[in-house]
Amino acid sequence: MRMAKTSPMRGAAGRETTMMRDWVVMGAALLLATSAAAQQEATPVQDNELVETWNERVSAGAPVGSAPEFDGWSLGLAMPLARSEHAVAEMGGKIWVLGGYPPGRLPSNLVQIYDPVASRWSLGPRLPQPIHHMMAAAVGGKLYVIGGEIDGASTGRPEIFVAHVWEHDPAVGGWVQRAAMPTARSGGGKAVIDGKIYVAGGRPPGGHAFEVYDPATDTWEKLPDLPTQRNHLAMVALGGKIVVAGGRTGPGAMAERVDVVEIYDPATRRWSKGAPLPAPRGGVTGAAHAGCMFVFGGEGERAHVLGLTPTTYAYDPRADRWTRLPDLPIAMHGLKGSAVIGGRIFLPGGAITLGGNTGTNAMQVYRPSMRCE
Repeated sequence: MRMAKTSPMRGAAGRETTMMRDWVVMGAALLLATSAAAQQEATPVQDNELVETWNERVSAGAPVGSAPEFDGWSLGLAMPLARSEHAVAEMGGKIWVLGGYPPGRLPSNLVQIYDPVASRWSLGPRLPQPIHHMMAAAVGGKLYVIGGEIDGASTGRPEIFVAHVWEHDPAVGGWVQRAAMPTARSGGGKAVIDGKIYVAGGRPPGGHAFEVYDPATDTWEKLPDLPTQRNHLAMVALGGKIVVAGGRTGPGAMAERVDVVEIYDPATRRWSKGAPLPAPRGGVTGAAHAGCMFVFGGEGERAHVLGLTPTTYAYDPRADRWTRLPDLPIAMHGLKGSAVIGGRIFLPGGAITLGGNTGTNAMQVYRPSMRCE
């Protein structure tokens, strides 16, 4: 394996280092303060009022969690309501933040939508049920929410893994149930190639399941198993292939993490190995841009004080090589997806300590200069 490494601080002047440290502290303080006002969600009416109040504060110039760009990173307009273990997808040039945990680890059915052009948050159609650890993807102008976990308290179980598929068509509104996945799961990865949604890994039972959904025919097909079972992984589509990186081999944030990278070619229906991550990572978030795969944060063996790592890595499939990039401003895990719009990667929310109880409303934004095309 070959790995190039750059550090956001190494070689910088002391003034720049101090600026970056102060910027991160300022952003974290703002986000913790604004999260406190957004921890309860009781009714759609109250939620709408909260979002309107939030947008009014933004219009008035109130500090609600934003900061200038440094080393490619910036803090965008924070979410009205903090989230972790939620799904994120881009549709119609907007960022959809779906379900997950508010602070306190109670599942939510709330949908928050960010318009980067207007720099405003709004509420979308609530999910049919509170759900977390699901996957989400947009195909053909429709949004699909796949799998996840629901609260099992009524059945005496702590969690129930589901195979549900919910479709949202903005032209129609609401949610429609589609064909269920062959394998119920949560914490898996997803990627879209040629209008089909590929889903890999997750839990339970062993995290090997690999399946593809065709929205045009509302059908699922089982594919060759993911060679290395895992959950809470990063997964993207690159150059017509699927790249799966990192993840955990068991339940919980302290489960064994892996550095394994595996690549699936739909043309040959075969898996192959890629260069491993520079370090084992679980609870990671992935994104694809300019031919590169980016892997953000998660749990790692060199965790910072809150138990997480802020590392950012980029994979160049042409060279089969990983590069260390500037760290996240705020280390996090528990973010199921990202959105890429206008050359920027948006990472809204995530948990800022192990366990998923401390979701943030931070929206970290990265403008990568690295290209792999």
